[in-house]
Amino acid sequence: MARAQSRYVCQSCGASVLRWEGQCRTCGEWNSLVETVVRDEPRPRILSGVASAGAAIPVSLAAAGEHGDEARRPVGIGELDRVLGGGLVAGSVVLLGGEPGIGKSTLLLQAAAGIAATGASVLYATGEESTSQVRLRAMRLGLASGAVAESIRVVAETGVGRIVELGRADGLGMLVVDSVQTVASEELDGPPGSVGQVREATQRLMEYAKTEGVPVILVGHVTKDGTLAGPKTLEHLVDVVLNVEGDRTGGLRLLRATKNRYGSTEEVGVFEMGERGLTEVADPARAFLADHDAPAPGSVVAPVLEGSRPILVEVQALVAPTGAPSPRRTASGVDPNRLALLVAVLGRRAGIGLAGHDVYANLAGGLTVSEPGLDLPLALALASSLRDRPVVPGTVAIGEVGLLGELRTVGGLDRRLREASRLGFTRALVPRPRGRAVPAIAGLEVVVVGTLGDAVRAALGDSTTSGGRRP
Repeated sequence: MARAQSRYVCQSCGASVLRWEGQCRTCGEWNSLVETVVRDEPRPRILSGVASAGAAIPVSLAAAGEHGDEARRPVGIGELDRVLGGGLVAGSVVLLGGEPGIGKSTLLLQAAAGIAATGASVLYATGEESTSQVRLRAMRLGLASGAVAESIRVVAETGVGRIVELGRADGLGMLVVDSVQTVASEELDGPPGSVGQVREATQRLMEYAKTEGVPVILVGHVTKDGTLAGPKTLEHLVDVVLNVEGDRTGGLRLLRATKNRYGSTEEVGVFEMGERGLTEVADPARAFLADHDAPAPGSVVAPVLEGSRPILVEVQALVAPTGAPSPRRTASGVDPNRLALLVAVLGRRAGIGLAGHDVYANLAGGLTVSEPGLDLPLALALASSLRDRPVVPGTVAIGEVGLLGELRTVGGLDRRLREASRLGFTRALVPRPRGRAVPAIAGLEVVVVGTLGDAVRAALGDSTTSGGRRP
């Protein structure tokens, strides 16, 4: 039997000591020692230069590719399968994170029902709630009766060793642990949720997933410093990291993959929270558009790309005079540094001074977008709010803004404009493409602009627009 011992390992340099110390003696880092289980495994014997039985044998890259297609198990939720890359891979470990109350447990209970509907059994290990509380949630979702409910077994357990034993005894199709901060290993003295306990519990569950070929989904809470389930080392251990985003007071939820060893990290799933849990949004492209009775100053619609899916989002801006020496720059859903840069470019290159104004920027629907193509619609929203003039009705805008006031095109312009035309928009402001023709979209007037000043004049309907037009 392998002998298990506890050591305190520095997360910066890897040095290990027997007792906890505030500062690492090797590298001098403070509060970097984490209690870790160290197992002394027996070394494999090597006789006459030949490795013993069970040792890894190198194979050619061509031979390894013959088994490269991993078997996937669809969850039955289209948006979740889309983000996962087609379903859960056997033996994979998935970490699902998000703010409290965002819908993580609801989504996992629905995913467990989808797996159970295929005839496989699911073990739902909860360390935060009792089994009766999980049943109450299942009743709200309509999953508390029938064959699906019989295939989902719920256990209130915080010992990772006991959870692994139950998983091996049942022959599962999926294991859910809610949450990883509540389970602990009996081999460590630290409380549940500490760095050492979280990492040790994850390693034990990962060993179970790889040896048994069972997908394991872990729920991780966002800590007060904004990290998912504590240290970044946990995200390095798992195979897939999913994040649920959105406003808890609103209905829309977004599911993103920040890490996926079995698929793309560019896809996004769109859900709506209702009385019966999370439902897939039929038309995500128009889900983030706000309804207005009339054109409003400071509002510009931007066609953005979330993975391979074009989504139209409303960019809102408010500019208000202030007497404070340091005007406020507040952003929600966009990069605050990018907002400050656009304010400077507008004042220097487009003649729109915002130095004496408070600036507020927001994306409708709680969406967060980081692509540079949002520069042009955000700058136009600021100019529209300052002049208290709405943009021309039916207009969308997309493009990157440079420090010299020039505009740069973005990728996937054809898909963005086709989606805008499908949703009824009739006019688009785009940068001048380099080396290729302007896309011609039926029913959409494409206005090509070269500088930020031209874009402002075209968006607000000034007759002095110097940009070219192509019907």
